[in-house]
Amino acid sequence: MTQQAAALQTYNNELVKCFDDLCSKREELNRQIKLEEEEKELLQRDIRNLSEKLARVNESLAQKMAVHNTIERTITETEAAYTKILESSQSLLSVLKQQAGNFSRTAEPRRKEH
Repeated sequence: MTQQAAALQTYNNELVKCFDDLCSKREELNRQIKLEEEEKELLQRDIRNLSEKLARVNESLAQKMAVHNTIERTITETEAAYTKILESSQSLLSVLKQQAGNFSRTAEPRRKEH
């Protein structure tokens, strides 16, 4: 019976050791789980903050692009109008020079022919 008691004691010691090891593993896993849950919360907060920032940047960018397009259109229209003004000015100058030439010829005294 002593041999059986010794075997039982050995089994009991191993059982307690295995149980203690299992409890230690559980504690370590609990610690790791807690750390990862904290990291997850931080990451979710960062994602939320970045998403909000991205939305603000997208909105600002859309507004700036709309203003840019308006300015671009205004510049194009202004350049076209200015080109027309230059062409009209050139035509007007040509007409004025021609009329001035005509006035000069009519204003000159006629020479008498012999």
